Amino acid sequence: GMDGAPPPASPAGLSAYVAVSQLLGLTLLATTGAWLGRYRGGVAWHSSLQFNVHPLCMVLGMVFLQGDALLVYRVFRHEAKRSTKALHALLHGLALLIALVGIVAVFESHRTKGIPDMYSLHSWCGMAAFVLYLLQWLLGCGFFLFPSASFSLRSRYKPQHVFLGIALFVLSIAACLLGITEMLLFNISDSYSHFVPEGVLANTLGVLLVAFGLVVGYVLTRDDWKRPPLAEELALSMDFKTLTEGESPGGGS
Repeated sequence: GMDGAPPPASPAGLSAYVAVSQLLGLTLLATTGAWLGRYRGGVAWHSSLQFNVHPLCMVLGMVFLQGDALLVYRVFRHEAKRSTKALHALLHGLALLIALVGIVAVFESHRTKGIPDMYSLHSWCGMAAFVLYLLQWLLGCGFFLFPSASFSLRSRYKPQHVFLGIALFVLSIAACLLGITEMLLFNISDSYSHFVPEGVLANTLGVLLVAFGLVVGYVLTRDDWKRPPLAEELALSMDFKTLTEGESPGGGS
């Protein structure tokens, strides 16, 4: 605070849930790496292993980083809104870039091996998630980061932005689960039903993805864990509203 008072502490439980989410996220990445490294030959770009870049990038970008970008407003509760917003946009942007590398990898790998594209449910859900995520990011930057939109337009769009953010996160995890299943059925369809180690590891990865999604979702939907507006933000938004809408704060709209 301005008077040298310490900033208010985070709500009880929030830090614990955030810590669990990060632990799950890192375990997710390690499990994906272990699966690809131990059973699928590893990851390389210009080789027959190019396909393996795809699951790694998708889990890193569309799940772990996307989840963390969504948590930014809960974690950085007392930092300036502007810098929190910039971090939120930056993490989403990074997730998009990494996901794009993953998409290029799968298309190039298919082309090399003569495999058709975009026929499976996994590819439809995955591509929908990516395209909508890109759109959501561009709209978010336009509305909130470089606000050219009026105050009333922004406040009307914000609930849509928040809902779509969570919906796309859910869709991304669903696409990953479909992808894991597809990979197992393509690679070990004869032995999958015998509880072979690769099948068990990949199933575990699926369970971890769901767990990560649930923990992040819980943190995002707890009303009492929402980021409290700072005093200067409340004052600013009233000034901004007055300037853009031409109404005095007391004058009704």
